[in-house]
Amino acid sequence: MTGLRNLYENNFLDFASYVIKERAIPDAADGLKPVQRRILWSLLEMDDGRFNKVANVIGHAMRYHPHGDQSIGAALVALANRSYFIERQGNFGNILTGDEASAPRYIECRLTPLARDVLFNNDVTSFEQSYDGRNREPLLFPAKIPVLLLLGAEGIAVGMSTKILPHNFNEVLRAQISALRNQEFTLYPDFQQGGAMDVSAYEDGSGRIKCRARIERRENKKVVITQIPFGTTTESIISSIENAARKGRLKISSIDDFTTDSAEIEITVARGVSADETIQRLYASTDCEVVHTSNMMVIMDGTPVEVTVSDLVRYSAESLKKILRAELQLELKGLGDRLHWMTLEQIFVENRLYKLIEECPTLEEVREAVFSGLEPFLKDYDKEVTREDVDRLLALKIRRISKFDIEAHRREIGEIKSAMRLARKRLKHLTDYAVEVLEGFIENYGKDHHRLTSIEEFSDIDKREVAIANLKLGWEQETGFIGTSVKGDKSWNVSELDRILYFLEDGTYRVIPMQEKYMITGRVLWCGPCDREKVYACVYRNRKTKIAYVKRFPTGGYILDREYRFVPEASEIMVFMEDCNAVLDYWFQRVKRMKTRKGETSLHDISVKGVKAKGVQLCGKKIISTLKVVQHQELPEEEEPAEEENTPEESASSEAKESRSIEEITAEAEVLRNRMSSILKKFEGDTPDLFGEE
Repeated sequence: MTGLRNLYENNFLDFASYVIKERAIPDAADGLKPVQRRILWSLLEMDDGRFNKVANVIGHAMRYHPHGDQSIGAALVALANRSYFIERQGNFGNILTGDEASAPRYIECRLTPLARDVLFNNDVTSFEQSYDGRNREPLLFPAKIPVLLLLGAEGIAVGMSTKILPHNFNEVLRAQISALRNQEFTLYPDFQQGGAMDVSAYEDGSGRIKCRARIERRENKKVVITQIPFGTTTESIISSIENAARKGRLKISSIDDFTTDSAEIEITVARGVSADETIQRLYASTDCEVVHTSNMMVIMDGTPVEVTVSDLVRYSAESLKKILRAELQLELKGLGDRLHWMTLEQIFVENRLYKLIEECPTLEEVREAVFSGLEPFLKDYDKEVTREDVDRLLALKIRRISKFDIEAHRREIGEIKSAMRLARKRLKHLTDYAVEVLEGFIENYGKDHHRLTSIEEFSDIDKREVAIANLKLGWEQETGFIGTSVKGDKSWNVSELDRILYFLEDGTYRVIPMQEKYMITGRVLWCGPCDREKVYACVYRNRKTKIAYVKRFPTGGYILDREYRFVPEASEIMVFMEDCNAVLDYWFQRVKRMKTRKGETSLHDISVKGVKAKGVQLCGKKIISTLKVVQHQELPEEEEPAEEENTPEESASSEAKESRSIEEITAEAEVLRNRMSSILKKFEGDTPDLFGEE
């Protein structure tokens, strides 16, 4: 068993490392996964300026990639559809509709000029043996730009994953220029599908990006989706719209797809529903709004690391300087070798040193004669003349010597010296040269890569607010069942996104998802749809001290199906109700020398606190014997009954009442006061006065 465990651990580690480095995670140096690198290398080897059948490219790439033609074909199509490095001919599918590409034997491709400019230079490329040892393939391409940020990447490996969003060509290269100049920069993704995005929760490659479709109103009852979010297709959006309509979240009459080279999904709004309301519900309930989370895991210097966008740009800027330095050094060496040869050739021909070899019988004597002839002309020459140089001079053909153009030769030497001076200058000012190279890329290729996705700040859409209340929530008080399939004593119009809230007599409450049928155990004080902002009122007293407290509170935030308390334990609920314009009338338990036995409190005089707040004492330390809620409901102004015009008789009576003198009114009031006084004296002693003083 121990041997099996060791075998498993070692093999699994090898497998994990292989998947991470050779399959799923891209390398930061050239931004490519191995399959992409092998496809581009195959295209370079096959490149003759003409298009190649994709089937042939796949077959050629299989010499380097031992994982089947399907994975190579899918990777090639995806890479070609990004339009940076592979030029397409034929049907490569449609990223808007999700249609697949034609069979590889029917479509063709070749490298783009951009790929040749920024990816390849065999002189500064390290090579390794292919998997079977028959071929050599590049370890990494000497990429001059942050390819990974242009293409984006997504992959799942053992214990890690990566998701890098694509960015705009011009913006990435300008950011690379800023990095070379040690300036600040900010980069945001850009998507081929267009649309709009909110980057308020995104920062330097981490966080979330909210993407929305672009929706236009046409006529009164039609809305048209003209751009779709990244990661969706018109097919997936239509499917999500139909699903939302079936569930009652959306009311539409019809939906038609007219997508070709650009997205166009036409939706006819149902009768009685506005276009603006439909647009809000499309964002809330369908794939017209999606969220993407970025997780930038890359292979950097042979190790998987998590990086930011800024890290990748700066890494690419430093890599560019290294690549340019290596290229310039190789260029200088090549120019120096060429200048050395042309100088020797000029001396050999102009001074007719070839005549020195006419009398030399052996090859060694010929070489010595040439060495001797060159020596006077090379006193101040800093480069050594080798035997190979002499052999090359001796190999010059008579025709070359006879047709030798001294002036053209001197001009060419001058051009070489100028090129060497320029190369040395660029080496000395490497950063400026790197900026110049990137600006050249922008000038040559940037016009084809404008930003397609606009950056906006979205207003939050509460899905519950825009949801259609197409369900009936019922509560059967006798059995305690509540749900959308229950027909009970009370009912509410709700949507499937609403939550159910109920309060129990034991001082607890709970919020549960909308359900067809749910049984509430315990005596219910209140139940119904949950509203976090809704205020409830409660009067309770401590079972030991009998002191009463009153509180007003909303439920606020919650976790579904978790039990919460709204009053302390060992409390007795006296009153619980929805917040309203009510007055609490209460009578105190009789004690000696009590002057007042009755009090009242308006609920609106009590401040709204959190659900965990204890509340305020209702009447100090006095003990309440009786509590009564008096409702005071005022009619809204628009509901006040209109005054009717008086009839002539009523008008006369009204004028008569209004014309009474003050003396008459005073006399009438005195009569009423005396009558009331006699009634009170009659019953005094027979019945305790609840409102009197002791």
